Amino acid sequence: MKKQFLLLTFALLTALLLSACGGGETTEEETNESNTEGASNEYGLVEEGKFTFAASGEFRPFSMTDASGEMSGFDIDVANAVAEELGLEPNPQKQKFASIVEGVKTGRFDAAVASHTITEKRAEQVDFSTPYYYSGAQIFTRPGSDIESLEDLEGKEIAVSKGSTYSKFAEEVTDNIKTYDSDVVALQSLAKGRHDAVITDFLTGKEAKGQDLEIEAKAMIERSEQAIAVAKDNEKLLEDINAALETLRENGKLAEISKEYFGDDITSKPE
Repeated sequence: MKKQFLLLTFALLTALLLSACGGGETTEEETNESNTEGASNEYGLVEEGKFTFAASGEFRPFSMTDASGEMSGFDIDVANAVAEELGLEPNPQKQKFASIVEGVKTGRFDAAVASHTITEKRAEQVDFSTPYYYSGAQIFTRPGSDIESLEDLEGKEIAVSKGSTYSKFAEEVTDNIKTYDSDVVALQSLAKGRHDAVITDFLTGKEAKGQDLEIEAKAMIERSEQAIAVAKDNEKLLEDINAALETLRENGKLAEISKEYFGDDITSKPE
């Protein structure tokens, strides 16, 4: 009887010990899942397990919206690739460009992947990642215009998109500035005979010309850096986005996405 009691006690102690140890070894998959969930929680995501990012859907070929309301384009593909590196599901949200930064700042979106140029004014409201592509402002006119440079636009009517950085150039030479919800709409208006010029991203203008808009490229005004914007207090997300972008640079994915839309690599810093 005493022997049976000792055997039963030993069995119970063994069971308790195994239970305390988790009943066996933790698999690598379970460890990775736990690490991903831990990082995800640190991000303070809008929706758990999802990378909720904003884009305008009105900035061809960076973000475009089809008849079903789904967005596609260079920015969208970059955001999807970043989400994959973060181990999160991409959750794109369409938003008017002028209010995207405010949406990130107030927590409506985890990030903006919307071709935002890094500026001091914007950097007061949000933090920026390392640049994921390089671009620059350019003047566009109708064919036959004698306008060549910014100085030639003195007192002229210039169109820009709302919330863009291009208005600062227009303000240097004129008070006659018209704004549109997107750069593409501004260029379409120019081609129809309105305004003297549009100032926008040179890649956007190049794409518009490829869509048979009768416009002409003139002087480049500056070079710029475009980056992903995140809220000021989200240091972990910013750190991991930068790590994701570095991986995508090194493995060639960023360049691959760029060449798909532009036939060239706009993700490498110009010499």
